[in-house]
Amino acid sequence: MATPLRVERADAIETWTLDLPAQRNPISGPDMIDALVAAADRVNRDSTVRAVVVTGAGSAFSSGGNVKDMAGRAGLFGHPPVGQRTAYRDGIQRIPRALHACEVPLIAAVNGPAVGAGCDLAMMCDLRIASTTAFFAESFVKLGIIPGDGGAFFLPRAVGAARAAEMTLTGDRVDATTAMEWGIVSRVVEPDQLLPTAFELARRVAANPPHAVRMAKRLLREAEGRSLDGVLELSAAYQAIAHQTADHHEAVAAMLEKRRPNFQGA
Repeated sequence: MATPLRVERADAIETWTLDLPAQRNPISGPDMIDALVAAADRVNRDSTVRAVVVTGAGSAFSSGGNVKDMAGRAGLFGHPPVGQRTAYRDGIQRIPRALHACEVPLIAAVNGPAVGAGCDLAMMCDLRIASTTAFFAESFVKLGIIPGDGGAFFLPRAVGAARAAEMTLTGDRVDATTAMEWGIVSRVVEPDQLLPTAFELARRVAANPPHAVRMAKRLLREAEGRSLDGVLELSAAYQAIAHQTADHHEAVAAMLEKRRPNFQGA
């Protein structure tokens, strides 16, 4: 059966491709929501997956919500106010919850426009690389709505409060060059170099002990809403676990013996 999310694997790295190119890869449909949530839940349980590259098929990364469904008041957008609130909570808002809880590092390879919820999807990832053809637009106000999928949480953390306010309140596009200047992405490359560059970054992440990487990612996430004392206490607990792993002992031995380490995820 065809799925809106194409999942491929090479060694310890998965690629998740939003695969609705004719519609510019909207993420508001129930099948796409289910697929993204299921993929995040699955890799959390699979310690052999060490990094994930998220990208879009065709010319767009993601158009976010399906504007035709908005116009026709269909699908996610076809409810009265109280029902609409429930539809968001039980629908597209499952994506930010699932990706925020995903333990595996997510690398967005933004191949084209990332608009509305598509922009927010990129911000939900831990690292972002953009093609020169990409742009980002927190464009909800252009349609008379607000970021309903967590953009008010993720965007300021990615770009800072002032830039997030500018993007959210104007809805204007931010091109790839500006995105690089603002720190939205870590680098901008030509289209034919986007996936190779993303995979090279994923390999650098995947080369490290997977349990340490997952705990480090979780620590970064938890630090967003905790006090210094809370972060230090959690760091001490995670560190106590990390010191007992076989991969930690292998890393220390390899450094002292001046050889390449062999991490087994243990």
